Amino acid sequence: MSINVTLTPAAKRFMARMVRFSGQGEGAGFRLLVSAGGCSGYNSEFSVEATPKTGDAALDVEGLRLFLPAESRLLLEGVTIDFVDTPTQSGLSFFNPNAAPCACSSSEKATVPGVVKVGLESIKRA
Repeated sequence: MSINVTLTPAAKRFMARMVRFSGQGEGAGFRLLVSAGGCSGYNSEFSVEATPKTGDAALDVEGLRLFLPAESRLLLEGVTIDFVDTPTQSGLSFFNPNAAPCACSSSEKATVPGVVKVGLESIKRA
């Protein structure tokens, strides 16, 4: 399975730490579920799983196992995933260079097209 998704070094480090400290054991991976939604372009959830779920593709990104469901693979094509950690925010950030800027009046403020922030508080334990 080939998908054109880029992980920045910061994102890869974050994901690898999550897997390493999860207690899931050898072969565990970072499962990223992404769905379309809102002006930011994406809603996402992530977890660490011992094995991929049915329908997930297991990608090896420089030793990191990344589990992506089919809908996530489609949405993440061409996307760069970063991890942002500043005094005011911490979490995954998605940049899609092909996304159109949001034009709806419900936006609080203009943002870079196709960028969404996902905070650590969105981590769910199974």
